[in-house]
Amino acid sequence: MTENNNMGNTIAPLVNISLCATALDRAMKRPSHLPGLVTFYGESGLGKSFSASYSANRFRAYYVECKSSWTRKAMLIAILKSMGIVPAKNNAEMTDQVSEELALSGRPLIIDEMDYIVEKKAVEVIQDIYEGSNAAILMIGEEKLPSKLKKWERFHNRMLDWVPAQRADLNDVDLLSKLYSPDVAIAQDLLDSIQKINKGCVRRICVNIERVRASAKAVGKTEIDLATWAGGKRELFTGEAPKRRF
Repeated sequence: MTENNNMGNTIAPLVNISLCATALDRAMKRPSHLPGLVTFYGESGLGKSFSASYSANRFRAYYVECKSSWTRKAMLIAILKSMGIVPAKNNAEMTDQVSEELALSGRPLIIDEMDYIVEKKAVEVIQDIYEGSNAAILMIGEEKLPSKLKKWERFHNRMLDWVPAQRADLNDVDLLSKLYSPDVAIAQDLLDSIQKINKGCVRRICVNIERVRASAKAVGKTEIDLATWAGGKRELFTGEAPKRRF
């Protein structure tokens, strides 16, 4: 990944980006006698993957986004591909390859969608990588990931920190509007309404910002407030499918 400094300066103040980056930085700078595993978890739509991408750019981390179809072998191949290393023939050798690269490079590893690894019962592979490298490893997952990992006690007790993702606050919504609606100024009362109706869900907030921006652009406006939006009998996106009308 290549870091875009301008974009980094724009999005860095977002709450979850700061939480994620701080957690990984803490793991990388930890004293040698402390564990180096960190879990960043929370409900879907809070911007966890976006935060992980930012951290991957900032810290030059190796990054993989796990898939539901992945086997242990597929995961190891994906990690090695992100490292630019030709995979060995078997899982044991590939695990050693990953561990060696992390140890020699000093770079962290970010594993997004960690829940899939848990479902495949491949947690021990991540543990082997950690034990072989002592690298900082950041795992991203859903709300129940911490409780799922309790089944692997030796892995669970190697965690340096559990970091829950937060719902977007009004400051986040304002920053997102500046990032994704630079050509249309969205008034504070409308941003407040977006934050409230979407209950801090970053993904839906972004959908509404684009909906408002596109609507304003369609009628030649460069700014819009709540009264103007509501006056056009338009509704904000809540994520719920509308009831069919006959």
